[in-house]
Amino acid sequence: MEVVIDWKGGMAFEGLADSGYLQKMDADSLAGGDAGAVSPMELIAFGLAGCTGMEVVSILVKKRQPVLDFQIKVNLDRAGEYPMVFSNAVIEYIVTGENVAEAALIQAMKLSAEKYCPVQSMLSKAFPMEMRYKILKENGGKVSAEGRFIPKPVAGG
Repeated sequence: MEVVIDWKGGMAFEGLADSGYLQKMDADSLAGGDAGAVSPMELIAFGLAGCTGMEVVSILVKKRQPVLDFQIKVNLDRAGEYPMVFSNAVIEYIVTGENVAEAALIQAMKLSAEKYCPVQSMLSKAFPMEMRYKILKENGGKVSAEGRFIPKPVAGG
């Protein structure tokens, strides 16, 4: 994989990846930027949410789960001192659908964390992650199941 970024002035950059998509980045005003785009740390958070989300929904579809809607919320804590790295994560999976099996969702989350999602695997070596889930019924969004677990960090590299 190759990514090339070009400085656009201030703290703004535009990058191009192998996929051909352009990505803008900027810092907030406290860091000398204009807050005109996502920050590099936000891109890492997006990468974590997107990677695990793609793996989990793919597994649920293969298991023929009746998923109507799916949302991932990632809350990341940062260290108080520079370089202000991420220090902890809570990933919440919110699945909507009638009769979505709780066991299928847990297995999909576990497989994402421990086998398939390279972003989650890499970041779990740097800080702990807790995974939470809610399954909502289609009509009215009533919670039919919820829970949490802390995946084991993946060994190796």
